[in-house]
Amino acid sequence: MAKTLELQFNTRDNKPFSITLSDPVEPVNPAAIADAMDTLLAQNCFTTSGGDLVSKKGARIIERNENDIIIG
Repeated sequence: MAKTLELQFNTRDNKPFSITLSDPVEPVNPAAIADAMDTLLAQNCFTTSGGDLVSKKGARIIERNENDIIIG
């Protein structure tokens, strides 16, 4: 099962913007995630079609199951 951490932000034009990170450390530390997101906002290191990132929207762990199918 593949897991990713998705960091969700709002842009200046109130559009959603997400950053996805593979293989997050578990158990997750909500305070560390919030601090990292605050740092990204303070550094203003991303520019999007909706403008700069202006606020945190949320964060979530996404789990994906993969099953290979034998063909041929």
